[in-house]
Amino acid sequence: MNVNNIIRRQFRYADLKLVYWLIGINLVVFLLTRVLGQEVRYRMTLYLSMVPAAVLQGWVWSFITYMFMHADFGHVFFNMFGLFIFGIQIEKQMGSKEFLLYYLLTGALSGVFSFFVYYLTGNLVVFLVGASGALYAVQLAFAIYNPTAVIYIWGVLPLRAPVMVLAFTVLSLFFVVTGGGGNVAHLTHLAGFGFGWLYFMVRFGVNPWKRLTGRY
Repeated sequence: MNVNNIIRRQFRYADLKLVYWLIGINLVVFLLTRVLGQEVRYRMTLYLSMVPAAVLQGWVWSFITYMFMHADFGHVFFNMFGLFIFGIQIEKQMGSKEFLLYYLLTGALSGVFSFFVYYLTGNLVVFLVGASGALYAVQLAFAIYNPTAVIYIWGVLPLRAPVMVLAFTVLSLFFVVTGGGGNVAHLTHLAGFGFGWLYFMVRFGVNPWKRLTGRY
């Protein structure tokens, strides 16, 4: 059996509005950590975050669940706002099943990448949370599908979608190199871009660079 045929077999198209479900799950998890008390919050954070030391003990489910945990209101708000803005459009263009696979796979692989970085640098008690890796992959997909679209950053600064992706990539690289950016996992963001890029190449046989530069 041709492996390429399996990898690139397309799903039947459907627009099931899964973005709303993803946003809803994230908000419910966040609210539970706030209303059910400190003990529940601690346990949810421990069991759902990606903690390298816990992964080494077999807690591999955290490569998925860490995407649904957020540190504070600003964290969950901006991630879900970005998912709403970009995710709805991409789900329509990809189809719901493809979008869900793309979202979960790029997010999970970003978590795996982060685990190895933390492991190799000896940071085993780090709590990685947030949907940012998957969200950055969604932003890349938006730029690939809509290279001429203009995004207004903060509602003011107009940038073409590919320029927006480039700007976020450069900013994340800057923080990685300088060690700035506080507790934000910038390498996870970059991993989201990277695995999103690979997804388009492997799954669709698409060269993202040509799409982003309008040479397709």
